[in-house]
Amino acid sequence: MGAQLRVYKRRIRSVTATKKITKAMEMIAASRIVKAQRKVAASTPYATELTRAVTAVATGSNTNHPLTTEAQSPARAAVLLITSDRGLAGGYSSNAIKQADRLTERLRGEGKEVDTYIVGRKGVAYYGFRERKVADAWTGFSDNPTYADAKQVAAPLIAAVRQDTADGGVDELHIVFTEFVSMMTQTPVDNRMLPLSLEKAAEETGTKGEILPLFDFEPSAEDVLDALLPRYVESRVYNALLQAAASEHAARRRAMKSATDNAGELINSLSRLANAARQAEITQEISEIVGGASALADATAGSDK
Repeated sequence: MGAQLRVYKRRIRSVTATKKITKAMEMIAASRIVKAQRKVAASTPYATELTRAVTAVATGSNTNHPLTTEAQSPARAAVLLITSDRGLAGGYSSNAIKQADRLTERLRGEGKEVDTYIVGRKGVAYYGFRERKVADAWTGFSDNPTYADAKQVAAPLIAAVRQDTADGGVDELHIVFTEFVSMMTQTPVDNRMLPLSLEKAAEETGTKGEILPLFDFEPSAEDVLDALLPRYVESRVYNALLQAAASEHAARRRAMKSATDNAGELINSLSRLANAARQAEITQEISEIVGGASALADATAGSDK
């Protein structure tokens, strides 16, 4: 009985130590969410105004450009998948991967070849384990991305868009990331970055139904779009990276809170079992003492006779 009590006490100490770790990770993730939200809020106006500028150029000209013009027979698409570098975030990465798988299946169903680009060790490990081909991958900054990281990710995507499809270029560019809705809700989404849908862009920028002014472009509308293309892709990738980082911290905070609560419940359960074992041990000792005293009394009475 004493050995069983020691086992319970050892498990309580182990779970208590784990609870302290998960509680600390929960608090760290909670503090980082606020910083990530501020970065998202700071990057959104720039991305919105850049989209507004692209929309104005595309609406005011008849230039065929990969930024705004649909390919007649799109044959190849690029998909950028954003996952996390670290675990302990619940289903954050797996949900984004499932969304990318659904998008890839849909694109292949439309007869398009798909080139996959990945951000985050979890996505790289998933594709590597299943021996799936990856065009390029980046790791080490999923929870705290910078604009330099976004430029690094966007560079091969921009090159693929500008390259002729027959030589390995792409006609469409999609991005899969987890959108930060609130502290409790993060939704994996897939957005088509290129070609830009003018109707969707007008809804995002709040210009739907507005009459845009006429513009004169120098040196030409095509040159303006060529200059805006890398800025547009970089801003969209950066905003998606920030949204994903905020979602990752929120998912990790929620997962660590759940782990902390579960550890507390397990400690209470083990404490009840330990108390029961202790009470049983005490009861057994009392029974042994009473039995011994009774036996001694019987033996003494027998000797007196």
